[in-house]
Amino acid sequence: MHWQKRSQFINKPAAGKLCTAVASLVFTFVGTPLLWGPAQGAPLVRAVASVGMTVADADRSIDFYSSVLSFQKISDFELQGSDYERLEGVFGLRMRVVSMRLGDESIELTEYLTPKGRPMSADSRSNDHWFQHLAIITGDMDRAYAWLRKNRVRYVSSGPQTLPGYLTAAAGIRAFYFADPDGHPLELLEFPPDKGDPKWHRANEQQLFLGIDHTAIVVANTSASLAFYRDALGLRVVGESENYGPEQEHLNNVFGARLRITSLRSLEGPGIELLEYLTPGDGRAMPSDEHANDLVHRETRLVTDDVARALAALREAHCGLTSSGIAALPNAEMGFHSGVIVRDPDGHPIELVQK
Repeated sequence: MHWQKRSQFINKPAAGKLCTAVASLVFTFVGTPLLWGPAQGAPLVRAVASVGMTVADADRSIDFYSSVLSFQKISDFELQGSDYERLEGVFGLRMRVVSMRLGDESIELTEYLTPKGRPMSADSRSNDHWFQHLAIITGDMDRAYAWLRKNRVRYVSSGPQTLPGYLTAAAGIRAFYFADPDGHPLELLEFPPDKGDPKWHRANEQQLFLGIDHTAIVVANTSASLAFYRDALGLRVVGESENYGPEQEHLNNVFGARLRITSLRSLEGPGIELLEYLTPGDGRAMPSDEHANDLVHRETRLVTDDVARALAALREAHCGLTSSGIAALPNAEMGFHSGVIVRDPDGHPIELVQK
């Protein structure tokens, strides 16, 4: 990627390296959490609320997500001020924040009116560590794919793939990667009758796109990521798979792709899926100077009953921060009263919020 260095409003550790180092210590004793975690009390996180992404043109993105993918706009605000600068780690910001819903799940589109960030790198690949997609569920892959083709979406996969029977945990799943107008990866997913949440199998001939099952992120080391998401924040592992073969290669558009996939869930909301590329090993790290106004930026919002306690647990693990501290938002325009953005071991931004 051709990233230029620039001054930072927040001085954060590079892409969560310190967090990774401590996480590896946590797993020294057969995966038993030593420093923190649900064993010491209730899970810190009770819901995965939404995934946010930075967009270049909010109107263009609203049109794409509503007219192509059937999302409905539920709120639209212009926000500025020191509280939001503190939260996002961007000085002098003015941003338009749009929430959109599909089924029971929602996304958040943020256009930075000022200052503008950097565009998505044209050579991004599915195994780069900044990769994050949303898995949008359909009950009819053939009809949904035809609709996406009609709307001339940007391809990532060569076409829809049906995962083969030798991948027991994923056998029969049909999937296709594409991208939104800014290059954010999206996955179209159809579950066979024996897989997926029962709600994805309820007959709904009227609705082509049903909701969001999970968001998937590329990670360098599954054990380090589990120390963060499972042991520190309290998400639970609900599935594991090792995927490989020509169908997986064409789905990810990465030759020789072999992935360790770990699915996590909280009490509510979509899942978080960890994608560790066992091969090839040439995925690039998250840029250390990635900012919230860059188009590569995505934030996974996690709801906690005590944001200060959650932040203290992650500070103990020396995880990186995007925010300068907990931001108080008394008007709760974004749906919460206080929040902070931290970095997971690979630098993926995680927004911890208290409603």
